[in-house]
Amino acid sequence: MPVLRFWQAHAAELLGLLQQHLLLVCVSTTIAVVIGLPAGVIAARRPRAGRVILAGANVAQTIPSLALLGFLLPLPFIGGIGARTALVALTLYALLPIVRATVTGLATIDRAIIEAGTAMGMTPRQLLMMVELPIALPQIVAGIRVATVIGVGTATVAAAIGAGGLGEYIFRGLAMVDSTTILAGAIPAAALALLADAALAAAERWLRGGRVRKARVAVAAAATVVALGILAGSAVVRDARATVVVGSKNFTEQVILGEMVAQALEREGMTVDRRLNLGGTFVCDKGLRSGDLDLYVEYTGTAVSAIFHEEVPRDPQRALNRTRELYARSQLSALAPLGFNNTFTILVRGRDARERGLRTIEDLAPLTASWTPGFGHEFLQRQDGYPGLVSAYGLTFKSQPRGMELSLIYRALADGQVDVIAGDATSALIASLDLAVLEDTRQYFPPYDAVPVVRAASLRREPAIARALSHLAGRVSAKDMRALNAAVDLEKRHVRDVVAQFLGSLAP
Repeated sequence: MPVLRFWQAHAAELLGLLQQHLLLVCVSTTIAVVIGLPAGVIAARRPRAGRVILAGANVAQTIPSLALLGFLLPLPFIGGIGARTALVALTLYALLPIVRATVTGLATIDRAIIEAGTAMGMTPRQLLMMVELPIALPQIVAGIRVATVIGVGTATVAAAIGAGGLGEYIFRGLAMVDSTTILAGAIPAAALALLADAALAAAERWLRGGRVRKARVAVAAAATVVALGILAGSAVVRDARATVVVGSKNFTEQVILGEMVAQALEREGMTVDRRLNLGGTFVCDKGLRSGDLDLYVEYTGTAVSAIFHEEVPRDPQRALNRTRELYARSQLSALAPLGFNNTFTILVRGRDARERGLRTIEDLAPLTASWTPGFGHEFLQRQDGYPGLVSAYGLTFKSQPRGMELSLIYRALADGQVDVIAGDATSALIASLDLAVLEDTRQYFPPYDAVPVVRAASLRREPAIARALSHLAGRVSAKDMRALNAAVDLEKRHVRDVVAQFLGSLAP
């Protein structure tokens, strides 16, 4: 079975990702209990405050996970790339079931029990700790059970901001269009959710036996778990930095380039923390500016147009110079290009190009009334993307473009789900899926030379970064990049092995 073979080949990596996933879920759920339990008590005792608390928890629950991560990312103190932001998001998602279960558990206690405790002279605090919470504990555990299962599933998205976990395999598989890699992350995540649900369900049944002593023991055990969770959480939030943190965007070529840079640094004796497969251009750029990343590989045309919102010079050298000038204003350095230009290219199915005589983008004009376009989400919004393309070539499609992940768009074109897409010139899928490149006769797309972008502070701290990257300057051709992409996307080889072989082939 391919998934079993994958797990065997990546056993150490799988164990590490599983540990990261467990830690994210345990710590965030623990923090949610610490916050949610008192909030639930307040909500049960004070209905007016309770409505506000539950409304806030409800709002957090309704925000899509990727949108919440995107909202938190730029915020000071709690934002940034890595586990910190993921823990905040996961904690917010876990609050509602815990708060609601606490309110329900306290509200359903027989009033006669409360009155009996009061008649015995118990203070409100004693009633809460010795009577109400132990009786409500089965209901509270049910809420924790729901929060934990939600956390296991949602934590897979945390990989998009470099927080690790089993989502690494899922995002990597999407980038490679490889179902085996996707399942390698999805199956353990599902199994983890089922195990957590079963364990907490058993705890809930045990507590429903009705013995207060059992409940008190459970409260003490829960307090111990909370304390351990907070200690573990502080370790995650501290997130001790390695010497150099390398990032990449979320498609195959970028992951390869991130790994190439990381291995080049390691050959110079540096320790590297890989934050690959991040959410896209703006996530990487934010990480660089906030200091969560030390460097990643960007493209000149993308930097000038998408990040700095300027028109890109059509001359490659002028585009590079402008890229360097703009980054320098933010204490960032664009180093020497790697050697290839990965410009956007407009693609159609090969058979359509042959049957209809399509050679240039202009040839699409008579067909747009009946054709469906499909583009990556980022391309739809970029200044050098879809809006400018249709304007430059006078294209009028019958419907709005279908937006999808860049890694899936080639297959969607080949399968007939869309009729025209924007892809990468260095993609290995163009030839393997029999796709045809349409010539950009009006030179709409500017140069996209790959350049490492590094924080100036990082260069000062680790001068060896510049030395390591100078060994790559001008040595990665478009042909090399297509071969590397093919080795990963088509041959399904591991990125680290492919990069190591390529670097080994370079002359000293």
